[in-house]
Parts: sequence; structure tokens; C-alpha cells
Amino acid sequence: MGANDKHKNSMFSLLFSDPDTLRELYSAIEGVELPADVPIDVNTLSNALFMGQINDVSFTVGGRLIVLIEHQSTINQNMPLRLLMYAARLYEKIIDRMKLYQTGLEKIPEPVFIVLYNGKAPYPERATLKLSDAFKDASGLRVKTPGGTSPALELTVQVYNINQGCNAAMLEKCEALGGYSVFVSKVWEYRQTMTLEDAMKAAIRYCIENGILKLFLETHSSEVQNMLITEWNLEEAQQAWLAQGRDEGRSEGRTEGRNEGRNEGKEQARKEMLNFIAKGYTLEDIQRELSAAARGQ
Repeated sequence: MGANDKHKNSMFSLLFSDPDTLRELYSAIEGVELPADVPIDVNTLSNALFMGQINDVSFTVGGRLIVLIEHQSTINQNMPLRLLMYAARLYEKIIDRMKLYQTGLEKIPEPVFIVLYNGKAPYPERATLKLSDAFKDASGLRVKTPGGTSPALELTVQVYNINQGCNAAMLEKCEALGGYSVFVSKVWEYRQTMTLEDAMKAAIRYCIENGILKLFLETHSSEVQNMLITEWNLEEAQQAWLAQGRDEGRSEGRTEGRNEGRNEGKEQARKEMLNFIAKGYTLEDIQRELSAAARGQ
């Protein structure tokens, strides 16, 4: 499988699939002015670690390999580990494997891992996740040296909150990112009083009428709506099932029961979400099924 093979688009990946838009986005995030003659090569891969894909966009620019993720719910603390696995696959695809057996040093793009957060839970404007935070304590098994030792393996993820009111300079510098932030905020707003489908339609209508992502949404409105309904149905259903699993575990009143409940909730979420979505269920249909299950029906 090569770059982009079987990659399932999201609105985010569709919006930022154009090299010129990626150039503007990269410039805004890094705070630089990227010349138009610097080539950008999109190399997004499909990956089964996260519902068919782990990232939204990955691309090379100059000597850097950028892996970019949009995150809607709470930030997953295991993201550095997941990205470590993804990066290894990505390097396998963009590097001639035979060169690894030559004696000369093979130069590779420097990896940069970025998460753009737009969920509802409060989160700082900027944060850093490190792979080393997940390492088990093995201090008693190695020689202690003054000043300590740095990890033999590290991966750092920079997280930027792109909700309205956060990182204003970044959103202003990249028109597409700023427009996407407004669009998502309108969906959250309309979702309070509307069905998911109606909230999507209202947000698309609002943005077009106000000149926000106007051309993009006029061209891809139906596609965007279908993508987002599927994504958000999966996301909200997963959160509901995980919560249900935690509640079932707590009802046991034991640590073992809580752990079993979490594991069962995760497994049920994985199977049932995909099953319902494949059948064309709406979020409201899924919520009714959850309510019935909770009542023991």
C-alpha cells in the first residue's frame, strides 16, 4: 500500500489536501513565511490503529515530515505511542528500503507531530505530550549518573487548541484554519437545540452566507455533511458506550469490576458503533438503542 491508498477522507483532510492550503497552515502553526517554491508532498497513510486512520494529513515540506491530526474529543494521552507506530510505517513508505543496507548515512525528513484540538472540554492553548511520560519506572535497573540520563527514545507532540478564542494569531494567519474553527464552533452551538444533521446543515448555511469557507462548502457541502455525520456519530457513540462501561464497572463496587466495565465498554463501542453506522443509523437512532440497552430492554 502506498501513500494515500485507501485513505478515508474527513472534512479536515479534504480541506487541507491542497498544497497551497497546507503551505498557509504550516506557516501559521510554525510562525514562518514559507516561500511558494518550497515543494509540499502529501503522503497520508491509512492505518487501522484508529477507525481506519490515525491521522488526517501527513506531508513533507523541505526537510520536514509533518503529521497533522484533528482531535474533536478529549486529548488521548496515548497519542505519542500511536504516532510512534504510525511514523515507522510512514518512513517505510517514503524511503527506499534498499538504501538502509548501504554503508552511507541515509538522510530522512525530520518528523514533526501536531494535534489541532477543537473539542468541547477545556484545554490549554498549547500543550506538549511526550512518549517518555508513558515509560515505566526502571530507575532501579540502571546505573545512576549525575544529572540523570535522557530517554533512548522520545517522541514529542505539540497540541494547539483551535477553538474560538484560542491561538487567535494562528487562526487569523491561516484563513482556512480560522474558517474551520468557526464552522466547528457553529456546529457545537447548533447541536444544543438541533439534531446532528440539522446542526451540520445550519453551520454550512451560516458559513456560506458569511463568506466563511464559502467556495469549499459550496463545492463540497453534501460530501462534508456525510463525512461529518459519520465522524461525529462514531465519536459520540464511542463516548456514550465508554461511559456506560465505566458506570457498569462502578456498580460492581470493586476495582476489578471497574476495569472489566471499561474493557467491555471499549470492545462494545468498537463493534457496535461500526455495526450501527454501517446500517445507516443516525445519532438519534444510536441514542435510542443506548437508552433501551440501559433499561435492560
